[in-house]
Amino acid sequence: MTQPKQPTNTGALTTLVVVFFFWGFIAAGNSVFIPFCKHYFSLDQFQSQLIDFAFYLAYYLGALGLFAYGAFGGKDLVGKWGYKKSIVYGLLFSAIGAAAMIIAVNANTFAGMLVGLFIVALGFSLQQTAAQPFSITLGDPSTGTSRVNLGGGVNSFGTTIGPIVVALALFGTTAAITDEQIKGLSLSKVIVLYSCVGGLFIAAAALFHFSKKVPAGIMEEKTEPANKALTTLIIMTGLLVVMFVPIFNSYKNLAPDLSAAAQHELETYRMKWLFGALAVVVVGLIAANYTAQKKSDGWGAMKYPQLVLGMLGIFVYVGVEVSIGSNLGELLKQADFGGYQSSQIAPFISMYWGSLMIGRWAGAISAFELKSSTHKVMTFIVPLVAFGIVIGANSIAQYDMTPLYWYIICVLIQIGAFYISKDKPARTLLIFSVLGVTAMAIGIFTKGTVATYAFLSGGLCGPIIGHGFFSLRFMGLGNKTL
Repeated sequence: MTQPKQPTNTGALTTLVVVFFFWGFIAAGNSVFIPFCKHYFSLDQFQSQLIDFAFYLAYYLGALGLFAYGAFGGKDLVGKWGYKKSIVYGLLFSAIGAAAMIIAVNANTFAGMLVGLFIVALGFSLQQTAAQPFSITLGDPSTGTSRVNLGGGVNSFGTTIGPIVVALALFGTTAAITDEQIKGLSLSKVIVLYSCVGGLFIAAAALFHFSKKVPAGIMEEKTEPANKALTTLIIMTGLLVVMFVPIFNSYKNLAPDLSAAAQHELETYRMKWLFGALAVVVVGLIAANYTAQKKSDGWGAMKYPQLVLGMLGIFVYVGVEVSIGSNLGELLKQADFGGYQSSQIAPFISMYWGSLMIGRWAGAISAFELKSSTHKVMTFIVPLVAFGIVIGANSIAQYDMTPLYWYIICVLIQIGAFYISKDKPARTLLIFSVLGVTAMAIGIFTKGTVATYAFLSGGLCGPIIGHGFFSLRFMGLGNKTL
């Protein structure tokens, strides 16, 4: 006798999907917040990047903390709390971060805003650790993938809408505003924005907490000892701190009127330390895997080369993805790239993050059991529909999208790549990696619209590359993927 399917908890799933939306909304909105803060607080480019530095540092430290608990305690903290409580705690933590942002904005302090964003993202780190398995428990296991894909799709829509809303909150208009005028703007709408976001976090936490139908999702499985892996990560973290200290110290007692030559020398000095930080991550992970293969005790899953290489791949992919979004605004202000004002870059930022939505939606087609002919048709239609949504959302906000109409050529190239890859993970990863590298090279060595489109198309390739790394790095790991 066939068992009836478990009904989907629609209320809890709807609330969770809203949370997915705000992860993308705030992360992508930072791409507009960065150039705004650069001029509002008179920062240089490195200082303005501290917005995303603080935001994603919280993800790293949050994940490291959870891993450390598992290594020492022998149990996964999220599993011990249960997915439900973990989501609630994460939402409340993010609500505290939203409150900190409101206080910092009201006090007009950049450092305070960094603290607020850090706390918001720390809550996100806990939420995202629990969200995917939690979404699977909200209905029949056979439809779990569809719920995960739904959350990912809504998250991508949040990355498209975020830059538009944040830009309107900061600038109050779609018209061009000079950098000098930015310094005189009010941040009152940012307070309203984060008040709404914080309120939604609290409301979502309350719904999950008081809902009797939402499963606790407690998992009591023991974690594999990985003390050596943890020690390696702690040492790497310490070395990263060592690499960043000289960079921050270089801002002490800095003369306000440095010559161009002195500024260039200072930037070169900082870049050397940043490359040192990059080397710490790459060499550290490779050395850990090399050592683990000789004697695997205490290394956990880090003894598997596919996992460590996958970690490196995702490190590079996420680094490129975030770096493009963080620096695109400054690039577009250069004369060779359009000479736009900070208030005019929102549609480009939206299209970049929207490109990730296009890539994710197209990549998600394979999750559905479609006929071969239907699959081919959807592979062509879905990316174009997603592109139309990005254009439409920005047009409704009264942004001029004329400079981005021909970007559809890049979308068509992506569609062609999907047909060539034939849904094979290794081939797909290779093709989109080559396309991504080619796009970045074109962006670096050309100017104008061609270069802008090339950098934007990094968003089309990124999600597919990330998904490929995610799939391939777990091959042969068995229950160590849990």
